Amino acid sequence: MEMIVTENLSKSFPTPDGPDKYAVRDLNLRIEEGEIYGLLGPNGAGKTTTLRMLSGLVTPTAGTARLAGYDVAAQPFEVKRILGFLTANTGLYQRLTPRELLAYFGELHLMTRARARRRAEEIIDWLDMADFADLRCGSLSTGQRQRVNIGRVLVADPPILIMDEPTLGLDVLSNRTILEFIRRAGRSGKTIIVSTHYLDEAESLCDRIGLLHRGSIVAEGSLDELRQQTGEQRLSSIFLDLVGADPVPPIAGAGVPIA
Repeated sequence: MEMIVTENLSKSFPTPDGPDKYAVRDLNLRIEEGEIYGLLGPNGAGKTTTLRMLSGLVTPTAGTARLAGYDVAAQPFEVKRILGFLTANTGLYQRLTPRELLAYFGELHLMTRARARRRAEEIIDWLDMADFADLRCGSLSTGQRQRVNIGRVLVADPPILIMDEPTLGLDVLSNRTILEFIRRAGRSGKTIIVSTHYLDEAESLCDRIGLLHRGSIVAEGSLDELRQQTGEQRLSSIFLDLVGADPVPPIAGAGVPIA
């Protein structure tokens, strides 16, 4: 079953002089149930704009997006019930503890107070948050805050997850926790679209990859398919080949024996 579908999805912004500038142009995606899909590209490629359109936070200029059959623009409440959206800079209520915050979001999803508290305990156990579950969110480290954000996303157990730079700024141990969560969520059947600048993460995580450049998909497929298309092995080299970027010149003096 196709869980994320876009048809000619586009977003443009006005400019002071001249025509509007397109951040995303005629984007067509088909992402299957249980698939981890990597949306990759350089800064300014349109990744965050795309993810925000999929979540309903940004209104498209043209085209449509559907999540699990629901039209994002026409059925926003239905979409919000099935979607978890995680970013590296999502704010938390600073004076609440993780335990309180998770229970609060459970009640926002129309759980009874007792059920919301049980769900909070399940998530605290799953994400190994017991050591800081009763500290105020304002005192937590970056990695701890990101685990709380993951818990917030999981409260309603949504079938679709959108993750925009989920490991940005994390240390090695927190990074590993987040990546393992994504793998486990994928194995459990959730549909996940993830954007990251860390290409080694994408290589290890994603079933398929879409390479976005100047608002358009320039290539799409599994890592093996992209390797066959370009003859390159590393994802960074694959991307540079597909966008026609010049290779990085050697550093002056590199390789010259020292006298």
